Amino acid sequence: MTKKFRIKEFHVLLFPPAFWLILFFIVPLIIVLIYSIGSKGVYGGVQLGFNLANYRDIFQGIYLKVILQSFWYALVATLLTLLIAYPIAYYMVFASIRIKLAIMFLIILPFWTNFLIRMYALMTILGESGLINSFLLNLGLIKQPLPLMNNTFAVFTGFIYWNLPFMVLPIFSSLDRMDVSLLEASMDLGASRSQTFRRIILPYSLPGLVAGLIFTFVPTMGNFVIPEFMGGTGNYMIGNVITSQFIHARNWPFGSALSMVLIFSVMILISLYLRYYDPTRGKNLTAF
Repeated sequence: MTKKFRIKEFHVLLFPPAFWLILFFIVPLIIVLIYSIGSKGVYGGVQLGFNLANYRDIFQGIYLKVILQSFWYALVATLLTLLIAYPIAYYMVFASIRIKLAIMFLIILPFWTNFLIRMYALMTILGESGLINSFLLNLGLIKQPLPLMNNTFAVFTGFIYWNLPFMVLPIFSSLDRMDVSLLEASMDLGASRSQTFRRIILPYSLPGLVAGLIFTFVPTMGNFVIPEFMGGTGNYMIGNVITSQFIHARNWPFGSALSMVLIFSVMILISLYLRYYDPTRGKNLTAF
């Protein structure tokens, strides 16, 4: 009787999150899926039906190029963010409490400001008459402003600035649980720095590192604000194409198909993460 009561109580507690998950995730996902196999109406909108032409058109011509470019941009931006974030997280682990809290405060501080305001501030810094160019011109180091905006460099700078906290915090969380005495024992036994990093530091940081890679790669893949504001016409990503299909072209079925491709890609990455890392059993992605 007690066991049945506990099961019933568990179902009652599970109902609210399950209800909101179905309402705000499953139902919209089904609607987008239904739209993606429909057809564009004469004056926009959606004509329901079963039409796979939208998915066929995605992997042809310019759209395939945009998808591949989006994947490449997200991959490079993720790796660049990792190269910057890992030393910061590693330094925070061994820093004093005061320095650690100061760095943590600086990392979290941008979240207090709206994302668009942060992008406009970054545009002000990198602009033709921005802080960097004005500073270099006043010092006489350059004779004309550097092209820091409306190019690939600006896009990657925006991505790194946006993603850095999402990479630093998971890695720091993993490394902070590391037993420092293992490093001392490794050095006492004659291990080199590279061996210590490969056999002790990296395994401890791997769960946070993989989480940071996912938290960085997935949002970057679908981001459209940074390429729109800071990139030129040749730096469009799949998020920009989806936005254009819904707002300008009013081709909701094709925009929905693009969205489903992006959603399926995200689901595959998250599934791989859940498949190869089970924190309850303490496995550190040994299958990789």
